[in-house]
Amino acid sequence: MGADTHAKCYRWDDLPEDHPLEKLARRRIVGEKVMIAQVRLQKGCRVPTHAHANEQFAYLVTGRMRFGIGAENSADRHELTLSGGEVLHFPPDVPHSAEALEDSLVLDIFSPPSEKTGVDRGAH
Repeated sequence: MGADTHAKCYRWDDLPEDHPLEKLARRRIVGEKVMIAQVRLQKGCRVPTHAHANEQFAYLVTGRMRFGIGAENSADRHELTLSGGEVLHFPPDVPHSAEALEDSLVLDIFSPPSEKTGVDRGAH
């Protein structure tokens, strides 16, 4: 087998944390075909509308968040409010935004992995 067959254990608290937006802290684990990010958002944190080629699952572990889905000012734009325990799926290239209505913890799963995601300034 050509693939690496060694499993690896990670501890979130041991991983480096970055702060790409105000009121947001993120840690990431990047694999060959998927990436998972632990994202802590303080109440009032806003992630502007963006889109990316990655497929994304956003698992809201705790808190409450409002997501805008669709292009800004488009007829099909709508909002969804999620609470802890709910998962939102974004197909590739779907514009979306987010606002933390409470302090929230999200696990974002992206495929394929990428250096930049929607919370990175200048990300596409």
